[in-house]
Amino acid sequence: MREHLVFTLAAALGATGEFAGHERRGSVGWPGRSAILGLVAAALGVRRDEPNRLAALEALKVAVAVFAEGEPVRDYHTVMTIPTAKARRPDSRRAAFEMADGEINTTITIRDYRASPLFGVALWGEDLLPLIRALSKPHFTLYLGRKSCPLAAPMLPQLVQAENPLEALAAVKLPPWYIEETASRVYSDAFEDASNSAILEQRHDIAIDRQKWHFAPRQVLRFSTSIVARASAP
Repeated sequence: MREHLVFTLAAALGATGEFAGHERRGSVGWPGRSAILGLVAAALGVRRDEPNRLAALEALKVAVAVFAEGEPVRDYHTVMTIPTAKARRPDSRRAAFEMADGEINTTITIRDYRASPLFGVALWGEDLLPLIRALSKPHFTLYLGRKSCPLAAPMLPQLVQAENPLEALAAVKLPPWYIEETASRVYSDAFEDASNSAILEQRHDIAIDRQKWHFAPRQVLRFSTSIVARASAP
């Protein structure tokens, strides 16, 4: 038996992407390791320019249960761009527009989201007590991917003793407007718990430099499950 910290992530809109380009920012079906650890860091009050404090969280292991990946939603933005030849190394946005001398281009960018996503998360491997306190009363506002996606409910963090993260995730408490939900799959760092039914996948979600948005790939296990979670008491 080992101790796990489990909590719930629910939002009206979520955006859990991997590669982020200028013209399109996608959203996959579950929040990766960098997203989960970034959310924990925000709850603790850790900033992006504190690499030592961020690095300390890398000792944690993560498992995510997908109760609902959410319906795909796409948003379009029209943005102004300035030709590179017209604005080289401007001191500010205003200076860039002045240097452009009215020569402005427009382009359409795409933002993908997920409507009504619902996930359970399990963490283990370090001292979890400070984390449960932070998630119960976060220092910064927490989002599911982007600032336009605030969490829709408290995370209801709790410490549970379990043989493995799949067992721990069964203790997740859902927001009160859910009665019961079943997780179809779990993505986990727990290679020691691998079984013949686990499938090895790759996810680009190890944070190398959060200020520069540099991430590396890793291997993760996908388990097919029928974990059932129930609503918390109102």
